[in-house]
Amino acid sequence: MECSKLAIRMHRIHRETAPGEDENLSRDPAIQIANDLDAYWMPFTANRQFKNAPRLFVKAKGMHYFMADGREILDGTAGLWCVNAGHCRDEITAAVAAQAAELDYATAFQIGHPKAFELARRLAALAPGDLDHVFYVNSGSEAVETALKIAIAYHHVRGEPGRTRLIGRERGYHGVNFGGMSVGGIGNNRRQFGAGLAGVDHLPHTHDLEHNAFSRGQPQWGAHLADDLVRLIALHDASTIAAVIVEPMAGSTGVLVPPKGYLERLAEICHAHGILLIFDEVITGFGRLGAAFAAERFGVLPDLMTIAKGLTNAVIPMGAVLVREGVHDAFMKAPEATVELFHGYTYSGHPMACAAALATLDIYDNDGLFARAASLEAYWEDAVHRLDGAANVIDVRNIGIVAGIEFTSRDGKPGARAYDVFTKCLEIGALTRQAGEIIALSPPLIISEDEIDRLVAMVGEAIAATP
Repeated sequence: MECSKLAIRMHRIHRETAPGEDENLSRDPAIQIANDLDAYWMPFTANRQFKNAPRLFVKAKGMHYFMADGREILDGTAGLWCVNAGHCRDEITAAVAAQAAELDYATAFQIGHPKAFELARRLAALAPGDLDHVFYVNSGSEAVETALKIAIAYHHVRGEPGRTRLIGRERGYHGVNFGGMSVGGIGNNRRQFGAGLAGVDHLPHTHDLEHNAFSRGQPQWGAHLADDLVRLIALHDASTIAAVIVEPMAGSTGVLVPPKGYLERLAEICHAHGILLIFDEVITGFGRLGAAFAAERFGVLPDLMTIAKGLTNAVIPMGAVLVREGVHDAFMKAPEATVELFHGYTYSGHPMACAAALATLDIYDNDGLFARAASLEAYWEDAVHRLDGAANVIDVRNIGIVAGIEFTSRDGKPGARAYDVFTKCLEIGALTRQAGEIIALSPPLIISEDEIDRLVAMVGEAIAATP
């Protein structure tokens, strides 16, 4: 059956080669893929729309992607918030190749390998406070799922099994597994999949154009919104609440920057009521906000922190949960031969992922990329705010090396204008990220001032060309 399907597809490719066209083109894998897109069901994509006008990257280096037609594309999104050190770094490639030749895989169940422990030590040293313990996963979604389970299990081992309720936030994104979807607050990510986890509630988001449009850095307005947690505690009782999870800066929903004092107040309320605070730093970690982690930048220490994306510069999928000393130690009071947490994945702490992560941390350190991001922030801020007042733009906001440009919606077509800006940017030569009616920018931290100017100019050109 599979052979006959393949023969039909190859016949289609041969048939679609124009008469007189070089027959070698029909053998080119890129051409074959471009002519047969049906099998791949793409994530978070309007598949039929995409396959009518496919966009294919075939190579990347440094600040740029290269398309199948040879065009160079300036990467304005670090891939998907993840290629913080730039594309195809030789150091990471070499580390992964060497590891594959030496030890391709080792189970993490009852067996270890040296690089997993070495990387955990490095991450614990990099993290703020006593976030000294590392549980490995394979993605941001899995990191969130793991953090939620650790939080509930923590209260259980401490003798408070009634603390099972989880509090997320409107417009929050915490991945696509059932736990992350449930605490997340983006309607499109939830509506097809039922009610999700029981007992979840949500804080209000902090974005209000009436009060904080065109903010530079953290808005002055909005810290009081953290006090809605007091209302939820009164409603549900603290004895039922295991954890609150928030992104320090909400990225996937369109760059929602925390108001001054907001995260501090949230942490204060959590700690006063014995509720664990989880920071989802899948996007904000590894220099995106000019520090190793947003927790460091904002001076707020969560009890658990989820990381992924920039951990390996996106070369190999990997994530982790960083856990504070007291949370970890609560699990270590049972007899020594007891499995403390019945949770994990086949690929937890994969040797090649660990090798990629260690090489990535070396690049961050050797190139001083976190400090570089901090030093570029003022230039970045001034550059993106050149778009203030552009046609149909109702907000520009920024923090670290991140920006969001928000548009008015066309009647009955929410998100259409931002999508057209996204496609126009790609046509001009820049990769951006569409999130609803917002264009998000988050380039690799190796970006130069000249490249910042080029990126913003191309976005401005695309906006001007989009009715």
